[in-house]
Amino acid sequence: MHVAPVGGTAVQDHIALAEIELCGELIIAASTAREDRLSLESIDEVLRVAEERDASHE
Repeated sequence: MHVAPVGGTAVQDHIALAEIELCGELIIAASTAREDRLSLESIDEVLRVAEERDASHE
């Protein structure tokens, strides 16, 4: 088992940090939703799916 050294020398995983941020945004959106569940369109909006799709077509 490998443990990261103490003292702030651990490498940051930018993908994991981005996923954590998106999860937080989903939690906030779900907590402020007027319905019991977020619609698929609302989830796509929070996750910026359309923006990613548009960027990949450029």
